[in-house]
Amino acid sequence: MEIQFASFDDAVARFTLASASPAFANALRRAMIADVPTLAIEEVRMYDNTSALFDEMLTHRLGLIPIKTDLATYSSKESCACDGAGCPSCSVTYTLSVEGPKTVQSGDLIPQDPKAVPVHDNIPIVKLTKGQKLVLEARAVLNTGKEHAKWQPTVVCGYKNYPVIAISDVCDACGMCVDECPREILIAKGKKVEVVDSKLPDCSMCRLCELACVASGIGDEPAIRISSERDRFIFVVEGDGSLPVKEIMQRALQHIKGQSDELEKQVREISGDGKK
Repeated sequence: MEIQFASFDDAVARFTLASASPAFANALRRAMIADVPTLAIEEVRMYDNTSALFDEMLTHRLGLIPIKTDLATYSSKESCACDGAGCPSCSVTYTLSVEGPKTVQSGDLIPQDPKAVPVHDNIPIVKLTKGQKLVLEARAVLNTGKEHAKWQPTVVCGYKNYPVIAISDVCDACGMCVDECPREILIAKGKKVEVVDSKLPDCSMCRLCELACVASGIGDEPAIRISSERDRFIFVVEGDGSLPVKEIMQRALQHIKGQSDELEKQVREISGDGKK
């Protein structure tokens, strides 16, 4: 298995995964989306709400605000020593007290832990007119995207098979496929069409070039063929800011390894290999 990064920072990672099965590529994608824990607001206590929105609508909006998460500090409610009652080790408390006229934003939430702040402080929650008030207390807990989408650490996480563009010798460089390509991947050079350097990963495999080649009257079969590699994938992972992309990938791989080890252990117990 090989990984080659095209770009990598705390927000976005683009990389190629080679010598891997489609099953593993999809398992990695699913683990990054649904099995990496983050903080999100789960409980809200309203003390005063004279805004135009119901309590339930405000609670829903608060829950979707991404929160910076330190997984070394917080644990899930199930594994916490407080048995899920709520303590500084498994939850973060936020207070908010605002009076209009004002647009209430995520930056108005005051966290108990200064490190567990909203990723962005300008996410609008509700607009208050003169005389309207919003006073509440919220509690964020650690969970995963399997429970609810608000705990997903990614906003974009997907992959595609690595494209392959084959151009046969019957190509006469008419240029029709070049004109049809929506991503400007092809170029006519001399007597043949070629792929622009470093642009092959951008191919969406729409096959408009194949249709244009057949329409040019060169023959019954197109001179250009689009296919893909079965064991090579292009990944794009963009986090919501709650965790660095590097940590999202590491945690996802650790989860896959843990699941694999557990499966191996149970298979050995069933088959009797684990007995001595």
